Amino acid sequence: MIYSIETHNLGRVYKIRNAKKKEPQELVALREVNLRVERGELFGLLGPNGAGKTTLIKILTTLLAPTSGWARVAGFDVMQQQAQVRPLINMVSGGEASGYGLLTVRENLWMFAQFYGIPSAQANRRIKELLEIVKMRDRLNTKVSDLSTGLRQKMNIVRGFMTDPQVIFLDEPTLGLDVGAAREVRAFIRRWLDENPTRTVLLTTHYMVEADELCDRVAIINQGRVLACDTPANLKQRLQREAIFRIETNRQNGICLDRLRAVPGVRRVTHQARDACDTLEFVLEHEQALRAVLNAMETQQMRLLHLDKREPTLEDVFVDLVGRRMEEVEHADTR
Repeated sequence: MIYSIETHNLGRVYKIRNAKKKEPQELVALREVNLRVERGELFGLLGPNGAGKTTLIKILTTLLAPTSGWARVAGFDVMQQQAQVRPLINMVSGGEASGYGLLTVRENLWMFAQFYGIPSAQANRRIKELLEIVKMRDRLNTKVSDLSTGLRQKMNIVRGFMTDPQVIFLDEPTLGLDVGAAREVRAFIRRWLDENPTRTVLLTTHYMVEADELCDRVAIINQGRVLACDTPANLKQRLQREAIFRIETNRQNGICLDRLRAVPGVRRVTHQARDACDTLEFVLEHEQALRAVLNAMETQQMRLLHLDKREPTLEDVFVDLVGRRMEEVEHADTR
């Protein structure tokens, strides 16, 4: 079977030179990544900034050579058959530079179409169709320098789909967009894929909702390793046997998380501090453990303000695999 994307033990190591040390240091960006993406899939790479998502996309789009292993796109080796790979793919990155400011939206997109040899009449027709879908038809003759950040990113997304690629790589495509614009972009991506079952999308994101809403399958990646790969429903199902409770409380005398984690039946506790109250989230082995949790809170003189039970999310799956929330991982990596 020919997969749209296939990798085998793919690895990438960067050499980092340090003025204080004679020997360059090694930064491992990818570690033995094995993935198979079928035609028609919207496949997601979910992980924090610095997890290796962009490095993987650069390898798959022939922009970067792997250190070990191999990768194929549409059946072609990304190192040995670059000339065959490149006409079949395209790529959009969130937050990238947005064309030439002095040119209009139409002129920028037309110019890009010429790089791919698309006839002018076909290019102009395609430009109008795609801008209509993303609700930018009225900006056809607007200079790019006069567009907002969100509209520039929408134009970038249209640019990526202009060539109607077999495989498109979207690297954080909704980065920096407001909620409404991000929703429109996600709807456009899903519509484009549904129109033709031979198309394939590989999407990188660190937005849990985006991965859950869009992706047929998701690979959770951290520190260059793929930790799990399955449908969002199946990934969440692995935690279905546990009970998850969100409890709002006050903090009159502080909160001792270690004592709460030591309560029998508690698998994990996370804590978010707010001005008026604290939010504790408990992952319990079974619902019966809740009584012991409430008793432990009472001994700490923590007043219960609100309690509810919720279903597992991809955030819960990530925490279960990594041990920390996505924001905590990103914060730790920037220190």
